[in-house]
Amino acid sequence: MKAIVCEKRGVMKLEEIEPPAVPDDGVLVRMHASSVNPVDLFPLSGAGRLMRKLARKPKRDGMGTDFAGIVQAVGKDVTRFRPGDEVFGGEHGSFAEYICLSESEALARKPANVSFEKAGCVAVAALTALQAIRDHGHVKPGQKVLINGASGGVGTFAVQVARALGAEVTAVCSPRNVDAVRSLGAQRVIDYTQQDFTKSGERYDALIDIAGSRSLSECRRVLQPGAIFVLVGAAAIQHTSEMKAFGHIIGTRLGSMRGRQKVVFFIAKLTQKDMEAIAELMANGKVASVIDRRYTLDQLDEAFAYFNEGHAKGKIAIELMRPEPAYEAAGAPQERVTA
Repeated sequence: MKAIVCEKRGVMKLEEIEPPAVPDDGVLVRMHASSVNPVDLFPLSGAGRLMRKLARKPKRDGMGTDFAGIVQAVGKDVTRFRPGDEVFGGEHGSFAEYICLSESEALARKPANVSFEKAGCVAVAALTALQAIRDHGHVKPGQKVLINGASGGVGTFAVQVARALGAEVTAVCSPRNVDAVRSLGAQRVIDYTQQDFTKSGERYDALIDIAGSRSLSECRRVLQPGAIFVLVGAAAIQHTSEMKAFGHIIGTRLGSMRGRQKVVFFIAKLTQKDMEAIAELMANGKVASVIDRRYTLDQLDEAFAYFNEGHAKGKIAIELMRPEPAYEAAGAPQERVTA
């Protein structure tokens, strides 16, 4: 099968590799769609190259995380899924024609009213938004939430999730995205080129910082005494230098040692429970993927280049290649694997 792999020296290639085996608890998915996330670029970064150099194996590694597709085969112990199910989720190595993961991992049935393309843009960004707002921001109905960086992949989901949880949302974004962010449900949208949100005089119960563009001391000006400041993991540092990114994180951590507001830094965990929670929100029409551009698997260099410009409105979707007939003819399992 075809897959995007990163070699030990940090070079990305589209190669023919062996299809994954299906263990007893495994679910083999024939891929239809994926998308670009900050974590997907890490293997190509300086830190990623260093980690690969220090690691003894593997010599090459699959890339990609988000996916949506159709279950091709299942292991003999699998009870939650069966061949033919339309599913979506997150698993390392998703820039490929097939992927295999345990039935207990971040895998859920795709809502019937959601396309493969939109479902393939969900896992990392939507679960990051959900966990930032629900689990770390502890947002409750009626509370005032500010989302700094509301027009990117995580930001567009964050606005929708916060509204779905009953919050009053103020969103900060660039002028070109003001109308789009407002259409997602934000009651107030701040164009950061025209207004400094840290000097607005407003006070919020939670601030979800995705852009990472302002210091914690500046953000404290708009926080209620008992408010929560959430710095969103990799999303907050995706378009800046590694040294500057780590400096921002360390500065935020040091600043959190003083002041009454709670400060949280986290990186999302992909779980089946949260995939199912997002699936329910999508099925009910409360959350949807916002797609800016579309690329094919062999255009991944172009997709990454556009992502690195930092101007994407929502998600960058990846259409995955169809499996070659030779794979199926070579014995790709079509039903439950019993041996």
